[in-house]
Amino acid sequence: MVVAFVAGLLSFLSPCVLPLVPSYLSFLTGASGVTELGSRRHLALLHAALFVAGFSLIFIALGATATELGRLLKDEQQWLQRVGGALIIVFGLYALGVLRIGVLAREARVQLADKPLGYLGSVLVGVAFGAGWTPCIGPILGSILLVASTRADLGQGLALLAAYSLGLAIPFLVAAWALEGFLAWFGRFRRYMGWVERAAGALLVVVGLLMLTGSFTAISGWMQRLTPAFLRSRL
Repeated sequence: MVVAFVAGLLSFLSPCVLPLVPSYLSFLTGASGVTELGSRRHLALLHAALFVAGFSLIFIALGATATELGRLLKDEQQWLQRVGGALIIVFGLYALGVLRIGVLAREARVQLADKPLGYLGSVLVGVAFGAGWTPCIGPILGSILLVASTRADLGQGLALLAAYSLGLAIPFLVAAWALEGFLAWFGRFRRYMGWVERAAGALLVVVGLLMLTGSFTAISGWMQRLTPAFLRSRL
């Protein structure tokens, strides 16, 4: 859950998402410029929340599909975990810049010239964003889906993608509420975006190695033993 949440944060900070946040917000609200967005703060937050709900629905649905597919292949669960681990390592090496894979470098996002009318339109734009596949978010999301496919319980797979969506959603909502502060912060943070991408790649390589060696399940069991009994009974 923690890894999935951090992966969501890293997706938001990726070069494919972070620079486009002001444009997304302007597109969602119909406002032009930071000043107009600032004066319509509550409206921006509402549309941002609907946008977040849209892409969360897509991600959680993908998580359910991946988990169900893993359950169908439960007799091959060990091999599924190993192959998934190897693919996650490939995704991590791609994010680190070690590998260059043409398929992952292609964008397949849905292009929208005009936002559909009303609040439902913001949900639909979020769905379109979630259904898109960009070079930055694709390897991270794909890795979380591979982890979800190894979960025996549907609830676990849904929780992983919900945690990922939350990591991506929280900073987006903060940016919608305090756009002026976000833009000032982004101006200072821009220089570190390459390091964020490398950190995401390193995280994926570690997760992939844990899955490939079978250590991921062992670590989960060890962490469960560290969790107090009263808390375990409520999870």
